Amino acid sequence: MINDLTLSADPAADERGREFLGRGWAIPVRLDAGTGGVVTVAHEEDIDQSIQIILSTAKGERVMRPDFGCGIHDLVFEAMSTQVVTRIRNEVQDALRTYEARIDVLDVSVDQSDLFLGILRVGIDYRVRATNQTGNYVYPFYFKEAGR
Repeated sequence: MINDLTLSADPAADERGREFLGRGWAIPVRLDAGTGGVVTVAHEEDIDQSIQIILSTAKGERVMRPDFGCGIHDLVFEAMSTQVVTRIRNEVQDALRTYEARIDVLDVSVDQSDLFLGILRVGIDYRVRATNQTGNYVYPFYFKEAGR
């Protein structure tokens, strides 16, 4: 995962005014040893984890929200071709536009350099709507068993 957000030199100023970006449970869910509470993430990190959750969830996986997730998991056993790569790009764009309202998806690219290892790296360039900051996220999509 790669996130490239530009923040100011004053951490207190960055914290103020960014509360609207949200706070949520960290993934994987774990407890803070010091407080005993659930570890949380905030702001851009919350957005990154939301992207991870959306892309890692197959449609139909959540019983109460069967439409939630990304359709790339239906393509795991497809032979890689230009059409499949285009479908991957479209599925990622559609899922993020539907389920992550805090960002505008600027571009989705698919790096095929490790194709023979069974890995596609899906790069997502986005802009946080509320702050106009840009970021990127790389999601490794494994389409062969154990990445072989």
